[in-house]
Amino acid sequence: MTSSRPFNFSAGPATLPEPVLRQVAAEMLDWHGSGMSVMEMSHRGKEFGAILETALADLRELLAVPSNFRVLFMQGGGLGENAVVPLNLSRGGKVDVVVTGSWSRKSAAEARRYADMQIAAEGDGRSIPRDWRLRDDAAYVHVCSNETIDGVEFHDLPHLANGVPLVIDCSSHMLSRPIDWGRVGLAFGGAQKNIGPAGLTLVFVRDDLLGHAMDICPTAFNYETVAANNSMYNTPPTFGIYVAGLVFQWVKQLEYAGRRGLAAIEQRNIDKAALLYAALDGSGFYENRVDAGCRSRMNIPFFLKDESLNERFLTEAKAAGLLQLKGHKSVGGMRASLYNAMPLEGAQALVSFLKDFEARHG
Repeated sequence: MTSSRPFNFSAGPATLPEPVLRQVAAEMLDWHGSGMSVMEMSHRGKEFGAILETALADLRELLAVPSNFRVLFMQGGGLGENAVVPLNLSRGGKVDVVVTGSWSRKSAAEARRYADMQIAAEGDGRSIPRDWRLRDDAAYVHVCSNETIDGVEFHDLPHLANGVPLVIDCSSHMLSRPIDWGRVGLAFGGAQKNIGPAGLTLVFVRDDLLGHAMDICPTAFNYETVAANNSMYNTPPTFGIYVAGLVFQWVKQLEYAGRRGLAAIEQRNIDKAALLYAALDGSGFYENRVDAGCRSRMNIPFFLKDESLNERFLTEAKAAGLLQLKGHKSVGGMRASLYNAMPLEGAQALVSFLKDFEARHG
């Protein structure tokens, strides 16, 4: 894949596949001869109905979603789900949260408003804690399977021997690799990392977890209601679903290293991350502080040893066509997000710039 566009390393809203953007542009005024933009369609009409059903079918195929899971297209983002999940699953009882970084810490704080929330384990933002104090009578255990800010990722989901459902916030690695559904009761994430524009939220919920919402749960956020209405109880984010559907088709057709579809995406993500981590680890000028065993493939924070050079680094990176590399304000430094739509050439360009900048300023 080659392009004259800059490489956008934003953590989200994030880069989208160029073929998808071009198709969206081509169909903006007239979707498939309908005479309407998708943004103008009735969500009850047959045109959007076809878009919705195709997107759902493609997503189920890509992630091999079992038949006993419902796929919901919702709104509110990951932060919204931090409230929606306990409203649906906690029954006002016990919730255990494993804190591995900034987003799971936010999840814990929100769950405390609706349930007896316990922090079952807390890491240092650089690793996954080892000893978890789990309660057998908890309604669920929550983990953020990829911390967008801190760059900590569960490469293998935990197996909860006590049978308590595992809830994962997979916002920033959803569709970047397979999900072990046998270990998951519910998965959720905002679309604006790997899937589409901001405004669409995806929820995968096991059938047996439906029907337990608290009385105070808004009807539009009750998973049972949303599932019963095929994500159409209220007007869904139609344009976001349309773009996501095009991304699903792009992933299905992608070929890389002799693989196709999700397997191709996963291998390309592994290769991109390995390339960047090798450059950082091989340098005395930059550092990544996350334990090697749980480093994120999607979000790679790093720091210049001489942080007085940060602004110069960002200015020169932008001039070189490398955008949005500034780290989150809560941790500082730099961050490169290597989501699905980032081609291998983007990682290679960043590595080349890192080496050049070190040679000139190290």
